[in-house]
Amino acid sequence: MSAKVTGANSWTIAAARDALRKGEISAVDLTMSCLAAIDAGDALNAFVHKTPEIALEQARAADARLKGGDAPAMCGIPLGIKDLFCTRGVPSQAASNILRGFRPEYESTVTAKLFEAGAVMLGKLNMDEFAMGSSNETSCYGNAVNPWKVDDRLLTPGGSSGGSAAAVAADLCLGATGTDTGGSIRQPAAFTGIVGIKPTYGRVSRWGIVAFASSLDQAGPMTKTVRDAAIMLGAMAGHDPKDSTSADIPVPDFEAALTGDIRGKVIGIPKEYRMDGMPGEIEALWARGIEMMRDAGAEVRDISLPHTKYALPAYYVIAPAEASSNLARYDGVRYGHRAKLAAGDGITEMYEKTRAEGFGPEVQRRIMVGTYVLSAGFYDAYYNRARKVRALIKRDFETVFAQGVDAILTPATPSAAFGLGEMADADPVKMYLNDVFTVTVNLAGLPGISVPVGLDGQGLPLGLQLIGRPWEEADLLNYAHVLESRAGFVAKAGKWW
Repeated sequence: MSAKVTGANSWTIAAARDALRKGEISAVDLTMSCLAAIDAGDALNAFVHKTPEIALEQARAADARLKGGDAPAMCGIPLGIKDLFCTRGVPSQAASNILRGFRPEYESTVTAKLFEAGAVMLGKLNMDEFAMGSSNETSCYGNAVNPWKVDDRLLTPGGSSGGSAAAVAADLCLGATGTDTGGSIRQPAAFTGIVGIKPTYGRVSRWGIVAFASSLDQAGPMTKTVRDAAIMLGAMAGHDPKDSTSADIPVPDFEAALTGDIRGKVIGIPKEYRMDGMPGEIEALWARGIEMMRDAGAEVRDISLPHTKYALPAYYVIAPAEASSNLARYDGVRYGHRAKLAAGDGITEMYEKTRAEGFGPEVQRRIMVGTYVLSAGFYDAYYNRARKVRALIKRDFETVFAQGVDAILTPATPSAAFGLGEMADADPVKMYLNDVFTVTVNLAGLPGISVPVGLDGQGLPLGLQLIGRPWEEADLLNYAHVLESRAGFVAKAGKWW
């Protein structure tokens, strides 16, 4: 590899795009830089299926397009793809044993759009099994590891998009796809010091993404900067007739919206997010973010989202209920794992054994919870009540936005990254509390973004979350761009692996 491209894997998407267009680097050299970094970073367990042959083939095609003057913003940009996205001919397991060996004969809409834009797939990324988890410890591949480290403690990169977060933070790729059902883009982004945006529900197609909770799931980019997120989201978004929940709404130029001017905009600060027991460092970070937005010319206003306290229990009724329905299709009949049967076993035994062997403990727990809340006698008491609470939470946001609030600023997570194994055997509710600041956004179908703003006392990254109006990702990205610029977060994870 020539000296001029050494370390190109650490570039941003924007910097690489400009260098590619100027001919300062080739897509092949950029891809090779990332592939070398991936091999050197095996200890992070971020990439679970490497695709170097596909990557180099796509990179050569990108170089041909660049040479011909056909260079979309993502042309030649090496990406990691979360294992939840179906990729034609490449293992797509959702980090679950029940899908071991599954190679789809079709391409998810998101990956198809990225490849049409010239992006390069380096491989598939680790995640929590079926996106159920907040620490990447439920994966059948074993956990991914946060590239940030304190002493000898190995830390979680968050979940469920933990492999995506670790790969971007460690410069193994220039960007990655993630999915967010209750915070699975924003929480790992905050834990690893990167940017992650969950778009408005319906902005990005869900077709070809393995379903967890269909009314909550939404794909989005995970990147090193807000500008990169704007570029990548522009390639991912758009109406898809194959997804009945996809919105037929024009996709704006998200990058062009990054003006840095938020004078006169109103930023809401919800009092309900000031929770008992919140660490002082999170409070201080939030206060710092508020001052940054005020100094940039925004009006900061206290607001109330009164039904916030019911969001977490409502989410953990609705999401498992939808999961129990979606995961019923994994029966060992058509594809994926099938258990070995004993003489005399019938269809019922095949289902039971296949699912017992194929699903991990957390997935089994959520299927059982979901089945319970949907069962006769409990449907109204749990599921219907949770749906009513969801409607009230959405109404809270609508009321605040109708009163002139343009965006809402909150913490992204209740703490910095915790150690691997520290919560895995604890009460599962303690793990679920990691989603306390993020689930409301999914329940209301709103766009939300996590931006790294500072470090805690141990030197670990902390993020703040901005929540925007529906379909106004362009404005939301601009607010995030201002926050990012004023925070000046430049600390990088140390290369210890």
